[in-house]
Amino acid sequence: MEYSEVQRIARNTIEYIKGEIHSGMALTEVRRLCEEKMYELGADSFWYYDIGAFVFSGDETTVSISGREYITSDRIIAADDILTIDLSPQSGDTWGDYARTIIIQNGKAVQSDDEIMNPEWRAGVEMEKKLHKRMRSIVNPEMTFEELYVQMNEFILEEGFINLDFLGNLGHSIVRRREDRVYIEKGNHAKLSDVDYFTFEPHISVRGSRYGYKRENIYFFDQEILKEL
Repeated sequence: MEYSEVQRIARNTIEYIKGEIHSGMALTEVRRLCEEKMYELGADSFWYYDIGAFVFSGDETTVSISGREYITSDRIIAADDILTIDLSPQSGDTWGDYARTIIIQNGKAVQSDDEIMNPEWRAGVEMEKKLHKRMRSIVNPEMTFEELYVQMNEFILEEGFINLDFLGNLGHSIVRRREDRVYIEKGNHAKLSDVDYFTFEPHISVRGSRYGYKRENIYFFDQEILKEL
């Protein structure tokens, strides 16, 4: 299966779960539905420690943790709530990687960011989109992972946010084995064009806030033009 097809599995799963999530649902049920949907759409496994869906809600959305330690909590979704869902489908040795922040309003998932009523949550979701737009505007094939790390972390701080990632990175290469990944981190002098695909997945918050935000896409260069997978 092509990378674009596995990524489509993740994208379609997020759209599916937005129609299924409701207040009163347990996060464990959200995870189960996401993983079952990915299998239904063609995934045969999950590449990140066999976890297909990392699901957090409320003040857990600021938690950054390795898959080695992740356990889905038994929290129940509130009528007005915030969730982050990070999906890791795999087919053969081909990966997808896709994350979104989902806002629950009056018991249901908001389908359009324009409908978000909570100003803090709306600002966080909009900042994630702003970060991806900024990244796309500055990258080029000669840029190193470290240069992207420095410039984007500076921009996050300038905009009044902080990077929540437990390792401080902002994404990684898409490869065939977990241990082969390289990261958007300090000290990585490889060029972005040295890898076939890379993720950009800032996990951010406002200092002192109870809530965090994630948005993840896979990107690649096509004739020196950055494109989203």
